[in-house]
Formats: sequence, structure tokens, C-alpha cells
Amino acid sequence: MEGALLCLEHVSLYYHTPQGETEAIRDLSFELQKGAFVAVVGPSGCGKTTMLSLIMGLNPPSAGQVRFPLGSCPTGYMLQRDNLLEWRTLEKNAVLGLEVRHKLTDKTRAKTVALLQKYGLGEFLSYLPGQLSGGMRQKAALIRTLALDPELLLLDEPFSALDYQTRLILADEVFAIIREEGKTALLVTHDIGEAVSMADRVLVFSDRPATLKREIVLDFPREMLPLMRRESPAFQGYFAAIWKELKQ
Repeated sequence: MEGALLCLEHVSLYYHTPQGETEAIRDLSFELQKGAFVAVVGPSGCGKTTMLSLIMGLNPPSAGQVRFPLGSCPTGYMLQRDNLLEWRTLEKNAVLGLEVRHKLTDKTRAKTVALLQKYGLGEFLSYLPGQLSGGMRQKAALIRTLALDPELLLLDEPFSALDYQTRLILADEVFAIIREEGKTALLVTHDIGEAVSMADRVLVFSDRPATLKREIVLDFPREMLPLMRRESPAFQGYFAAIWKELKQ
């Protein structure tokens, strides 16, 4: 770990509507170290995705600040749905972000194709999304994000649309890709098992307005894959501790 890449310092957010003021986030503070993989869990509607929008700069905080102490921090956002364009091939979907940002060159295209090949999608470059499995589509969405070379990855329940078996397999693959590419990741999830199996730390949020109830540091070998973590004796203890916090 090399230092704090992201700092949220006493961040609060209020929404103003004709019906009145709604407090979404209250006095939220935490740091994300460079190279870390941190998961956030909390009740549905508590403000987890709202927090991601603050980090992306889509909404300014009502109080406090979001800082990137190491300077400019290119950020990629991976959504619940893959949002692949059905009429574009896998390769053309993977370079779409580069096209939109006017960064598509022979060099960046070659780098993206190399990522697709490296992570098992090389033989499907000319396939349309409808010809791909759900797991392959979501992995393609991750590589589309990685093609822009972000330092920080925001993962907003990226496996929630998949069946359970595919989620387990893809969690291993996504974890390995993020580690291999040296990225920093912040995962928002409702799935406690997913959080424990993938993260270095788990932040447990309260019901809305979101506050940080507890931070749990997970003591697994850094390169241990999610499926192997699930088989570890420590897994159930961490799961139970987080579940207890969410029930209170």
C-alpha cells in the first residue's frame, strides 16, 4: 500500500425536493489506500450508490469534502448491467469508451484487444453480445472500463444481474484481473459473502442517512481468490460479524 488515493472527510449530502429536505449521507469519513480492494455493505437504499456519485463528482457534497491526495485520479465506473450495445461486436464494445473520449488510436485499440485476449475473450472478438454468456458480457464491460486506464475502479453491484454460479466464477476472474492490473477498487454490494470473499476491508453502513457503523479488516492472504476464501475457516466469522452489524 502506497498511501491514501481517496479520502472522504466528514461528507454529508442533502437532497432538496418540493416535499422537503432528505438527508442521504451524514458525516461519512474513510480513506482508500492505493492498491486496496474495499467493499461497502449496508441496507438497501442507505446511500451506497449515492456515495459513488459523490466520488465521481456527479454530485457535490453538502458538507465535508472528497479528496484525491495523490493528485489526478482517473476513475472507472462499472455498473450493475453491462450496457453492451447489441449491434456492436465484442471488440467494438470494448473500445467504445475510448471512442467516446476521442482516445481511440491504433495503440489503444491494440492494448484493448490484448486485454481481451489475456483474459479469455480473444476468440470472441467478432461476436455480438447476444452470442455471449452473462459472465463474458460483464467481463467485457470490465475490460471496456480498463481500456481507459483508470487508477480507481468503482464497482456498483457488478454481479447482481447474474445467476449464483456465474457470480462465484466471475468474482474470481474479476478479482484476479484487478490484482493483475494493479488497480484500486471500491465495491458496493448487498452480498456479504461477496464482500468478504473479495475485499481487504469491509465498511458497514447504517440505514439512511448513511454513516459508517464499523470497519472490518479481513485477514486473508492478499492473492487468495474469492472461492478459496469462502472455504477458509475465517470466512464464516467475518460473515457473522457483518450480519450482526446489519441486523442491529
